[in-house]
Amino acid sequence: MLLVKNYNMEIQNDTEKIMDVIKDYKNKSNKDLILAMDMIQKDFNYTKDTLIKLTHHLDSLELTYNNLLKEYKKRTNT
Repeated sequence: MLLVKNYNMEIQNDTEKIMDVIKDYKNKSNKDLILAMDMIQKDFNYTKDTLIKLTHHLDSLELTYNNLLKEYKKRTNT
């Protein structure tokens, strides 16, 4: 959880700067472009990892539910 808080704080600190770079990228320095690209890549990877974890969680929930449903149907003859 601490990692998520640190990640969110990092994003909040740089959000305005990054948004400014994105809006006016043609007039920004290479250093600013690299900063924006790094943040976008971090955000992309974080989002991708979160989606993968959520997908595994959903799969696990579905399997658990199906097992419980199967047992319930077996007990109630439905």
